[in-house]
Amino acid sequence: MIETSRRTFLKQSAALTASVMGFRAGASPSGLELKFPTIPRDRLSVASWPFRAFIEAPTNKWARDPKQPGMDLKDFAAMVVKRFGLHNIEPLDQHFRSTETPYLQEFREATEKAGAHVVNVAVDIRQSYYDTAAAQRQMAIDASRRWIDIASVLGSPSVRLHIAGVGKEKPNVDRTVESLGQVAEHAALKKILVNLENDDNFTEDPFFIVQVLEKLNSPHVHALPDFCNSMLTHDAEFNWRGLRAMFKHAYNISHVKDSEVGDKDKLFTVDVAKCFEIAKESSYKGYFSMEWEGAGEPYAGTQRLIDLSLKYLV
Repeated sequence: MIETSRRTFLKQSAALTASVMGFRAGASPSGLELKFPTIPRDRLSVASWPFRAFIEAPTNKWARDPKQPGMDLKDFAAMVVKRFGLHNIEPLDQHFRSTETPYLQEFREATEKAGAHVVNVAVDIRQSYYDTAAAQRQMAIDASRRWIDIASVLGSPSVRLHIAGVGKEKPNVDRTVESLGQVAEHAALKKILVNLENDDNFTEDPFFIVQVLEKLNSPHVHALPDFCNSMLTHDAEFNWRGLRAMFKHAYNISHVKDSEVGDKDKLFTVDVAKCFEIAKESSYKGYFSMEWEGAGEPYAGTQRLIDLSLKYLV
């Protein structure tokens, strides 16, 4: 559970974040309304996922490369500001050294000291919202609520929640909607948005996500369009249709990629200019988070995505 100690710190930090982000909680019947920056560079963010080989955390041991210099997640924002000149970050749940209040406060203090803030927290929920077992669905709901609480402590306006699978069971819209409805209620209380990403191409097919969003019809649950994920199992035409469908339901966060490595190191690429055209067609005003996934190393790859984004984000 998230502790309630050091309330003065949290109140001061919340006020600072509201000033930086331009929040107007409850200002619209559409839910939490954010005032996004309009300068292209200020709309860009960097995700911690591409830097997983560097990040020291108990839940990141599988991805940590001991040959690379280590980094604590609380120092990630300072690196992003210094290396890329950006002030928005998107940390992954597995990269937090701890989820206890003292570390979360330390992380937030370090991030704000660097002149940065969190625009989304990516969370991989392990249990499934559509599991036929009610107890498993409840575990997914409880885990989601806990990360919504954590996002609130961090000053993040949103979380990305993963729709986990259950073996070969086909994703179920009704059970997913029922579970996410309970999550959305908690998100509304905390004034946090929930995002669903077209990540896993079986459990998070873009059109399945759109079905869920439209049936749920919650102002607190939105889409997170990823530029290239669908290319791993489909063709370019499917990717464009999926992105258009997702961007119609997107609000505050999208993932920028120009490529992704699939099975047997096969490299899949995407037309970044067209991705930005689709976002513009949908009047998307939110953040674009750099989530480099291609061949090479993440520093150069992330800089390439930033350069492409600034070129097309006009």
